[in-house]
Amino acid sequence: MSDLSQSSWSDNFNADDNAFLLDVRTIEEVEQGYIPNATNLDIHKGQEFVAEIEKLDKTKNYYVYCRSGARSAQACAIMNQLGFENTYNLLGGFMEWDGPTSNK
Repeated sequence: MSDLSQSSWSDNFNADDNAFLLDVRTIEEVEQGYIPNATNLDIHKGQEFVAEIEKLDKTKNYYVYCRSGARSAQACAIMNQLGFENTYNLLGGFMEWDGPTSNK
């Protein structure tokens, strides 16, 4: 897992043709706004979250974010334990994100 600043995370994601954008917030948080093209898997769902993560392609590079950066760091650690080699945590999370956003 790598903790990346907002600019490094964004730059790396935009330059990565093997990137997968993962939002680990609750559905209520996602409804308030999200980074376009993100897949949402709520880390608070425990074993269901782990089961969904295990279905993902381990060869992708995962750019993970939450509200503040804490849950996404936890998600990256879980993913690393499950065999995902390339996970990137967005420091400061969505609260500090100044890139493009969408609303449902």
